[in-house]
Amino acid sequence: ELFWGGEAAHRLSLGELTRRRGRFLGMVFQSYYLIPEIDARANVLMGARMLGGIGAAERDRVAALLDRVGLAERGHHLPAHLSGGERQRVAVARALMNRPAVILADEPTGNLDERTGDEVIRLLLEVCAEERAALVLVTHNPAHAAKTGRQLFLHEGRLA
Repeated sequence: ELFWGGEAAHRLSLGELTRRRGRFLGMVFQSYYLIPEIDARANVLMGARMLGGIGAAERDRVAALLDRVGLAERGHHLPAHLSGGERQRVAVARALMNRPAVILADEPTGNLDERTGDEVIRLLLEVCAEERAALVLVTHNPAHAAKTGRQLFLHEGRLA
């Protein structure tokens, strides 16, 4: 069984599970998963929108996050007009929007060149430390794994 905050997850309503997941987890994917029809600012706001209304505090948070990831001037751009590294930085900001306790990052540099990938990993580690969020990073890159505080290895589906 999975327990969340002392309660069996299967006993929670779908709405309650969604709210808890939205507040507890932030996710960064290899393929960004940005909504192509809306700008970077609106993509970052999406997590907050799914949990409730958007007010001044949420707009201020988006501005601060975009500034933190180096995209303060690119917030009005659609994803198609951003580079791969910029898209991934938008995804990092989106993952942090609701101040989650845990960020899950699944191969966040897989679509990036080496230099940009290194920048994204550095950014992830820095902002997670600043935001006091734990980072669970899945990567095939041993140099990126070495920058974390603890590494676990899977070999043929088993923890090695």
